Amino acid sequence: MDWTLTENGYDSNLVTTLGNKFFIGNGYMGIRGTLEEYEKDQLVAINLSGIYDQVGEKFREPINAPNALYTYIEIAGERIGLPDSEMKSHQITLDFSHGVFGRKTSYPTKHGEITVESERFCCMEQPHIICMKYCIHTNADMEVTLVSGIDADVWDINGPHLNNVKFSSSSKEENTFELSVHANTSEKKLGISVWEITSLRILDDVIPDCLEQRKKQQYTHEVVKAESKILNRFTISLSANGMVCFYKYIGIYTEKDSDLYERENKDLLHHALLQGYGTLKSNHMEWWKKCWERDQVLIEGDEEAMQALNYSLYHLISIAPRHSKSMSIPARGLSGQTYKGAVFWDTEMFLLPFYLYTEPMVARSLVKYRIDTLEGAKKKAKEYGYLGAFYAWESQEGGYEACSDYNVIDVFTERPMRTYFRDKQIHISSAVVYGLMSYVHTTNDYSILEEGGVEVVFECAQFYYSMLLQKVPFGQFELHDVVGPDEYHERVNNNFYTNRMAKYTFDMAVELIQNVSKLSQETQNKLAKQYGLSALLTKFEEASKRIFIKIPDKYTKLVEQFDGYYKLKDTTLDEVRSKVIHPKEYWGGAYGVAADTKIIKQADVVTTLALFRDEYEQEVLQKNWDYYEPRTEHGSSLSACMYALLACYCDNPDEAYPFFLKSAMADLKGGGKEWAGLLYIGGTHPAAAGGAYMTAVYGFAGLTIKEGSIAVKPCLPSSITELSFSVQIGGKKYRVTVTKEDAFAVLI
Repeated sequence: MDWTLTENGYDSNLVTTLGNKFFIGNGYMGIRGTLEEYEKDQLVAINLSGIYDQVGEKFREPINAPNALYTYIEIAGERIGLPDSEMKSHQITLDFSHGVFGRKTSYPTKHGEITVESERFCCMEQPHIICMKYCIHTNADMEVTLVSGIDADVWDINGPHLNNVKFSSSSKEENTFELSVHANTSEKKLGISVWEITSLRILDDVIPDCLEQRKKQQYTHEVVKAESKILNRFTISLSANGMVCFYKYIGIYTEKDSDLYERENKDLLHHALLQGYGTLKSNHMEWWKKCWERDQVLIEGDEEAMQALNYSLYHLISIAPRHSKSMSIPARGLSGQTYKGAVFWDTEMFLLPFYLYTEPMVARSLVKYRIDTLEGAKKKAKEYGYLGAFYAWESQEGGYEACSDYNVIDVFTERPMRTYFRDKQIHISSAVVYGLMSYVHTTNDYSILEEGGVEVVFECAQFYYSMLLQKVPFGQFELHDVVGPDEYHERVNNNFYTNRMAKYTFDMAVELIQNVSKLSQETQNKLAKQYGLSALLTKFEEASKRIFIKIPDKYTKLVEQFDGYYKLKDTTLDEVRSKVIHPKEYWGGAYGVAADTKIIKQADVVTTLALFRDEYEQEVLQKNWDYYEPRTEHGSSLSACMYALLACYCDNPDEAYPFFLKSAMADLKGGGKEWAGLLYIGGTHPAAAGGAYMTAVYGFAGLTIKEGSIAVKPCLPSSITELSFSVQIGGKKYRVTVTKEDAFAVLI
């Protein structure tokens, strides 16, 4: 399998797509795959995890740190770099086996040919550190000015977020130069420190990393401070076939990390300088080697599938918040500020399985984030007049709801459009419960329940109970005025997915009450005093029994997505697309082209059947797959994997395969939706990556876990002859191997 992505040539139209595709990160930060000479117009971003800021009445969003990768060259006063300069050749690479981004660009000039070569990585063992090597080769005698420093005028969608920017510089050792930037955010005046140390080396020959052969040659140096930048300028006379390299060590700390964040940042950088670039890179690559020994999925017979899946896992590994015991993952990972850097239901329903089976401590951090934001969820429920916990649809720190009532801009009027994501997508709370209980059932770590997990389940169940409506003649409980996973149809009654997940929440609350003896006596006493467990048990048992769950039609075997869905216009995707006037217009809402039709945005009924497949005959699964798939736009990257899973559960792996590839290649191929109305929503697609993993593990390998026991069942598409991977379940590690005829799990 080829672990290196390569893009040859240059196309300015691909800047955004390649920024996503060539992303690197370490969980603390994420760096878009952009070039060193780029500025904010090319969407350069060093995106920081879990730090948000709001400017005025604009959307609140995460912070992009000052760009300390900023570097370009000048020859005879002329700036050389893309996208403006003529280039002879250009290539960027991503070694996703080690998380290393590289570029090589050659420029023809009237003085001769000059080549720029660089690489960078986010240290996995030291999450505050970025390392970069930047080299210049010439084929003729040439005077070159190398300009490198920190650009504080960064890309923001709803900024600017950096205020009180202060620069400093120093040079204490030969060929070693320090620059720093300190800034504060707008909202909370949070301090951000970006420090860099540059070590300059001029070499006799093109021998990378051979510091002993340094050429004793003079150069001039000056520090330039502009309005938004602080830059080192080195002017060097290079002979033909000469080379200058510099190694840049970048440290990023915020006041959220430590009260002494500036000093700790500087100390860490000096330690990195002593270790040296080679040692840091070697340690970084060794970390990745051990990671892949644990996480890699081997696929025999289909190299494309193996590359796509492991590239997807690379993204999940790169955004895992290992530096925190309580932090989640935004819907676009760390690829930028889109979707306000908020945490959606994606994390629990699509990302969590990968971490559960490979890094349970990361999974625990994701779950703990929801426990620690319970108060925010209770506050939101109270705001709408409900009991319990209504989690934020777009969650930021503390459970802050980043989603507004007017979340999309109408492309025709350019006015905010009323949407119902914030107040009607109530299935978010059940996703939180699903993630929490999946963690408990998979790891047997009941300590998370002692740390507030039980209260999360009880409060989410209380929320759904307070929303129930009763049709007196029928005695059933219903949920009205909701938006299910299919966001194109708003304010519907009895959405199949929403009601079934509410029932799941009631069932989990009942399970915890019935097993409360597994918890400490202190916790039992606390819960009994706070909730009155006996009365709570009766209430939730009744709710689970009486909540209305749509059943398959006796003859067609179909399940109606929501009340009145069958009355909508039955049309085709092509016909709906033909009505689109503006390429960025939103298909849902009051006037959306899909709103009065059966065309849906993403898997809805299919998602429900995939999650609760054991409750239905296979004929029901297949009939609903056949019915809903032609009516699904797959306008969300969360959709394809659910159709892939359900196809596997129908014993149709070849039908699942293209949907699996669609998920696995969401960022490899690009081309996904980047606009919702006039709102930019581009970036990486972690949920699609997680969905691809789920398809491989749950679908193709048939992995199931019941009461701590693991079972596998082969369901391989024709192109794959063997599939193998490792999982951790209940503290035990297994190696799963699946062939066409057999499947087995071995304790390792």
